[in-house]
Amino acid sequence: MPNPNQDAIRNVASLIGDLSRLLRRNFNRHIRVSGLTQPQWQVIALLRKWEGINQAALAELMDIQPISLARLIDRMEIAGWVERKPDPNDRRAVQLFLTDKAEPVLLDMRHAASIFEEEALAGITIAEREQLFAALDKIKTNLLAAESCSDRATTPQRTQ
Repeated sequence: MPNPNQDAIRNVASLIGDLSRLLRRNFNRHIRVSGLTQPQWQVIALLRKWEGINQAALAELMDIQPISLARLIDRMEIAGWVERKPDPNDRRAVQLFLTDKAEPVLLDMRHAASIFEEEALAGITIAEREQLFAALDKIKTNLLAAESCSDRATTPQRTQ
């Protein structure tokens, strides 16, 4: 007998996957005028929030391979949007920072995001938005907790 909870989970995962793809595609449509690619605007947005982060941590946040990010940062550094500085705590690592040239891009991104958000949430009341955000935040918290438990369970324990 089919488990209705399994169907609900599959439907939620499928819907969130579809929404993620559509959100990314539509935001790309709005930001295209700036000349940025999706990975570039993603780097700029993340560096705005996590300025000074190292490349390995940024690659993990973006869910891409460090070598792919290194190439992307190379191009963005040449374009003048990003700069690398030595990490004072780790001689092998560099920290990433936005340059002043990225500021107008951030303004364009904020403007595009504002328009995009209104399109995406059209017809949804403030109360419904708050419920949606709360539910999605709970899902995120649940998945992070499950991931954390799984990581602890699969990490070998040191013996003395």
